[in-house]
Amino acid sequence: MKIYLVGGAVRDKLLNYPSDENDWVVVGSSPEQMVELGYHPVGQDFPVFIKPQTGEEYALARTERKSGHGYQGFTFHTAPDISLEDDLIRRDLTINAMAEDENGQIIDPYGGQQDLQDKLLRHVSDAFTEDPLRVLRVARFAARYHHLGFTVAPETLTLMSNIVASGEIQHLVAERVWKETERALCEKSPDIYIQVLRDCGALGVLLPEVEKLFGVPQRADYHPEIDTGIHTLMSLQQAARLSDSARVRFSVLVHDLGKGITPDDVLPSHKGHEARGLPLVKDVCDRFKIPNDHRQLAMAVTEFHLLCHKAFELRPETILKLLKGLGALKSAERLDEFLLCCEADARGRTGFENREYPSSDYLREARKVALQTDISDLVEAGITGAEIGTQLSLRQTAGLTEFKANYPNII
Repeated sequence: MKIYLVGGAVRDKLLNYPSDENDWVVVGSSPEQMVELGYHPVGQDFPVFIKPQTGEEYALARTERKSGHGYQGFTFHTAPDISLEDDLIRRDLTINAMAEDENGQIIDPYGGQQDLQDKLLRHVSDAFTEDPLRVLRVARFAARYHHLGFTVAPETLTLMSNIVASGEIQHLVAERVWKETERALCEKSPDIYIQVLRDCGALGVLLPEVEKLFGVPQRADYHPEIDTGIHTLMSLQQAARLSDSARVRFSVLVHDLGKGITPDDVLPSHKGHEARGLPLVKDVCDRFKIPNDHRQLAMAVTEFHLLCHKAFELRPETILKLLKGLGALKSAERLDEFLLCCEADARGRTGFENREYPSSDYLREARKVALQTDISDLVEAGITGAEIGTQLSLRQTAGLTEFKANYPNII
């Protein structure tokens, strides 16, 4: 019985890259022996065990055979005579098919170390095409390591395109697609995830609403980059600069979906794209069962981002309506995340990447004014119900009117 550290921990150790995952493969053992040694079985599809002292997973070396559709369509075989090389050859990328023994020696039968040096994401074997989830995984690794210079090997991208063309990717479970996408959004270069999916044809299958943005023109005076899809990628780059939040990054990704269905006869204008985009954002959220907090922020950004850009032009009544619509009077975090999304959108344009975004400070100060409105005299007078709400709004509007007139940076 031998135990090897495998996969991401070995890869990131060689890259000197932060990693918090340790996966282990056990060669020459059996489920019965693992239990005797005190490991706790947890695997249903194949034998995986938890070491109580560390909580880390130990999997018996295995082979697998395609038996159905999707990433779950496999049968697995474990036995004491299955070698480490037999286990590693079934993995997705060469850089994930390395192991380290107890003495720190690297076992690298498929060229992972060379591909690390060459900064290549390359498949291990033709078995790569049997698991459609690997299309998303490779795109995610591309997003993770793009800043280090990594690219997808051309032959691997061809196999990814073949998986898409075969229709296998349509068999992926929606929740698993979202899990990979959410992880990719949290990588250093989430825009690369979208670009790689587009390069292999997967974006049009999984997120056709985003795919439709590419090639759609915008007014050059507002958007020097012109192409709406390029603007979306640039905005996602800015979101990654501004926030680590998956909510923020997802909301930026989908904020302009309405531009993908702008009638041709009005292009390059996109008037009304906010309202057109709301049903599309809802469809995406429904399709992938996206968490409610992500959905709420994405819908708010889609509907109100243009108002935020024009904050200094808004009437006091409209400012109050915006703050209420965002739920900003109840939660400072909601306003902050919304403003980050809008700033990413504003900066996601050629030549605007480092511009200041004064709307953020303006609306934060407006929120303070609205929250500081005093109605204690109304409460003492016994006014309640809808009437006190009406009076509160009137006083908040008056306060915002004075605020707008005296704001030192008003345009």
